[in-house]
Amino acid sequence: MKSYIEENQDRFIAELIEWLKIPSVSTDASKKQDVQNAAEFVKNKLLEAGVDKAEVCPTAGHPIVYAEKIVNPALPTVLVYGHYDVQPADPYELWDSPPFEPVIKKTELHPQGAIFARGSCDDKGQVYMHVKALEMMNKFNQIPCNLKFMIEGEEECGSDNLEPFVKANKDRLKADVILISDTGIIANDIPSVETGLRGLCYLEVEVTGPNRDLHSGVYGGAVANPINTLCQMIASLKDEKGCITIPGFYDKVVILSTEERAEMAKTPFSLDAYKKDLDIDDVFGEEGFSTIERTSIRPTLDVNGIWGGYTQPGAKTVLPSKAYAKISMRLVPNQHPDEINALFEKHFKAIAPKSVKVEVRFHHGGFPYVTPTDSLEFKAASMALEESFGKKPVPTRGGGSIPIVALFEKELGVKSVLMGFGLDSDAIHSPNEHFGVFNFLKGIETIPLFYKHYTNLMAQQL
Repeated sequence: MKSYIEENQDRFIAELIEWLKIPSVSTDASKKQDVQNAAEFVKNKLLEAGVDKAEVCPTAGHPIVYAEKIVNPALPTVLVYGHYDVQPADPYELWDSPPFEPVIKKTELHPQGAIFARGSCDDKGQVYMHVKALEMMNKFNQIPCNLKFMIEGEEECGSDNLEPFVKANKDRLKADVILISDTGIIANDIPSVETGLRGLCYLEVEVTGPNRDLHSGVYGGAVANPINTLCQMIASLKDEKGCITIPGFYDKVVILSTEERAEMAKTPFSLDAYKKDLDIDDVFGEEGFSTIERTSIRPTLDVNGIWGGYTQPGAKTVLPSKAYAKISMRLVPNQHPDEINALFEKHFKAIAPKSVKVEVRFHHGGFPYVTPTDSLEFKAASMALEESFGKKPVPTRGGGSIPIVALFEKELGVKSVLMGFGLDSDAIHSPNEHFGVFNFLKGIETIPLFYKHYTNLMAQQL
């Protein structure tokens, strides 16, 4: 089947590029039709690839694409999850090429070229690997198990409508394992499988001072400036050692043993290459932990956006009435997003001076997730990657969040395997997001191997 990929790779890439041209930004209400169009696109491509049926299922928000290929009810069933919505592309001026006009360029890490476009890696490119893998297996009548697909359109804005969909469709979604390609590998010559994800608590704060914008000359120095106050409050949320100062924040954090941390330290990692890629002189983080640990097993608090007052060209000497910030906290096992939100809100209001009023608005959250490395699905993924790359993959813990993974286990009673093919340097959520041609094609090659090994392991277990 590898020759089939080589013969058809130009078509595969061209089809992906057509999908990437659709600006399916789920957080932008003006893009509602584009999100719908992106859903219709992948539904039609799944039908062309060989599923028995596919449909665009409406929700209270953006639709979910469901499809299935049942080859034999007696065989294991794999449910593939992914998302077709993408992050906003702002700031546009930092893109080297328009975010929804995909181009292929060679880079140092991608000598075969990389597809530059919003959503190329996260997650359209990785979803489309599964579509083309299905096409290839169907072409040669080599589908070893039953396949179901659930591709949603709200992952980038909290997956608010996926939980009701899952609860209402448990029979239809029944499976033995969930396969997700929304993560990455260490490097193109170092395959890896992620064994865990951090959770998320995402919120917005609003600080209000006077009842209107004021002249900074007339009132400056006598009335609290909400932007100044907000900055001071945010700065106090971490101490000089990089620790979060919210009371109770660390109470339930799971501490890894010395042995577990020693195993993590074996993960191939070059701090010099890391700094070079980011063009920084030094790293920063919680004292006493390595860079890998800070981005995987430790919780974080980061400001994702801050604004207020006059930000247009030129000058306006205004003392603003309001200031705002968006803040995210990545969570680790045993931290509950609702509990963390409550702790944050209580603390943030407590540290506010009487000169301002504070509102905290919770947007969305998700639970952390850890998958065992002795499970059949992990073994199948490891075997597939080893067969494809020619070397045994490294188990890693991811720093990102896929909030719905914990829900899948709770509602469907099955584990997820995180077998992604992106690189940390692919600039997801950032300007110039890209996905390597090598990675895209390697995913198409590897996915059928997972199905093969998983089906065989399930048969041996019986």
